Amino acid sequence: MFIAEQDVLRWLHILAMVYWLGGEWGVFQTSYNIANPRLTLDERKRHMETAYRIDILARTGIILLLPLGIHMGFNLGVHEYGGTFLVYMWLAFAAWLALTWSAFFARETDLGIRLTKIDEAIRYIVIPSLFVIGVYSFMTGAPLTQNWYAAKVVLYGLMLCIGLGLRFIMRHWTTIFRALAEKPGDAALEAKLASELRIGRGLAYVYWIGIATTCFLGATKPF
Repeated sequence: MFIAEQDVLRWLHILAMVYWLGGEWGVFQTSYNIANPRLTLDERKRHMETAYRIDILARTGIILLLPLGIHMGFNLGVHEYGGTFLVYMWLAFAAWLALTWSAFFARETDLGIRLTKIDEAIRYIVIPSLFVIGVYSFMTGAPLTQNWYAAKVVLYGLMLCIGLGLRFIMRHWTTIFRALAEKPGDAALEAKLASELRIGRGLAYVYWIGIATTCFLGATKPF
């Protein structure tokens, strides 16, 4: 039996989307206990550890969606960047994933925070590039020749923006909990943690709607 490359890519794309959406829901639910001052600090840190372990799958999914989408787009004839470009693209994204996982394994250390900041810095390049390419394609019909694909690229860039904000919040968890270990019950620190998580939960609702819309565009190709 022959399995087409595009079918394998589609399967991986679905898996990445599922882990992205499901992972964000898991972190959302866990955050209630992280911000609960009635729990002991050790118990809250255990919930934070659970959130990080869930979130790494969501981070992996959101990164993988881009190279998978680019590769599938070439196969669909939406753009002309194939061959050697795809090889170097996959190598670049493999390096990005390696960085993300390295930051995860070192998450409780200063090194982990530095690696996370580098991970975030990559998004400062990727996000504007997606917006420029998507909007330019809407206006000119190139390099992306289908409007649904261009819309998906722009919306994915917006989701990366929201995800970046959520990454900031999770990175702050580590520094806040370090401070709480030195100043247990500090009201200012507790208020900062609760405030950031309220913002994060609000962003999460927009995130889920955006993820679902991105999926809809890819599945239906409405225009």
